[in-house]
Amino acid sequence: MFNRKVLWITAIVLILNLSLGRNLAFVANDEETYQSLEIFSDALTKIKENFVDPEKTHSRNLIYGAIKGMVEELDDPYTRFMTPEVYREMKVETKGEFGGLGIVITIKEGKLTVISPIEGTPAYRIGIKAGDIITHIEGEETKDITLFEAVHKLRGPKGTKVTITVKREGEEDLLDFTIIRDIIEIESVKYSTINKDIGYVRITTFNQNTHHELKEALSKLEKEEIKNLIIDLRNNPGGLLSSAVSVSDMFIKKGTIVSTKGRIESQNRVYYAREEGTFPNYPLVVLINKGSASGSEIVAGAIKDLGRGVILGERSFGKGSVQTVLSLPDESGLVLSTARYYTPNGTSIHEKGIDPHIIVEGPKFSEEEKKMLKKLEKGGYIKEFAKGHPNYTEDELDDFLTSLKEKEIKLDQTLIKSLINKEIRRIKNEAEPVYELETDPQLKRAVDILVAQKILSSRER
Repeated sequence: MFNRKVLWITAIVLILNLSLGRNLAFVANDEETYQSLEIFSDALTKIKENFVDPEKTHSRNLIYGAIKGMVEELDDPYTRFMTPEVYREMKVETKGEFGGLGIVITIKEGKLTVISPIEGTPAYRIGIKAGDIITHIEGEETKDITLFEAVHKLRGPKGTKVTITVKREGEEDLLDFTIIRDIIEIESVKYSTINKDIGYVRITTFNQNTHHELKEALSKLEKEEIKNLIIDLRNNPGGLLSSAVSVSDMFIKKGTIVSTKGRIESQNRVYYAREEGTFPNYPLVVLINKGSASGSEIVAGAIKDLGRGVILGERSFGKGSVQTVLSLPDESGLVLSTARYYTPNGTSIHEKGIDPHIIVEGPKFSEEEKKMLKKLEKGGYIKEFAKGHPNYTEDELDDFLTSLKEKEIKLDQTLIKSLINKEIRRIKNEAEPVYELETDPQLKRAVDILVAQKILSSRER
């Protein structure tokens, strides 16, 4: 029996050596680790020799199960083990197009949670929101589901449907959404002007094109002689670290943008601003909310700590860890969280998020308003009106509002108009407007701040 134990322990140490590409012989020399490996090998031997169903005692399956147990013990939603089959599939998916919903998800407090829907995607259009908890996928409970399993269930061929059930804050009942998968193609930067001299830029994600798209957008806004700038990072789930650093560098003259710290020396890095990359020093307001994560938090944290602008909105999501993919000898793989992001002041982003300078909540509805919105949706009144009046007049809108009041649905006219316009755009398959100032309290407040600052500056002169 002793020889068998030694064999198992030696095999495990060898696997660690091969998979991580470094000398881990010290593992067997550590007394506590050695004793634990001895217990493991003894349990494995007893299972293989005594379990009633020998077909279930294949060494590979038992070892994989043990690795999965180790990963689960880490209690980190971003760390996972992949069998060779799953690892190969992941590599194929990251290289090619895939049909999806357009949401970024995580496991938060044991629950499958939407970090953010990606603007312009099927999930965004149908009304999935940041913070939604997905309780069921195709009627199956998501309790104890892994992040990879959830992604695998949600992805599929373009044009196919998937039904998800969500629990939403402020809603008593669960909500069902049937979403048609599509190829997810993302335009990362959208821009316009507000009140002629305020530039508005919305960054929806951080990909390899974001820096170029942003530079182009800002150059065009410069030609329109803007005097102030709003950067909207709400519901931006992040993306490439290099992209977030490049975007930050356009607004920060000097200093640290972000640092990463881990246990391995190569994970300890500091990313600095370069003076030559600085964009004109316009008064700046950055919008964030609970759907702003990862790369968004890097940008907001740098601008906040270095005093470059005002951060406005709600506390961000708090996804501040770096993942590394490690291959194992049999072509299985590990995705491990190997480092964490820190703002210039040394504050960890992970599970804390970025607190805004000025807290402004997004649109909120009273319980009575929520009931009327449900009644409006269940009755299909908006869809019916939009379908019959794609180019409605103000008189037709007034008549519609009157009919809603007769049904005891009394909601703000601006909100009703916004819902109608959104449905018409959906029917016509038109793009969403760059912004909707009338129904956006956070954007309104940002504009007010910049207008007030402009007035004060002119008086000082």
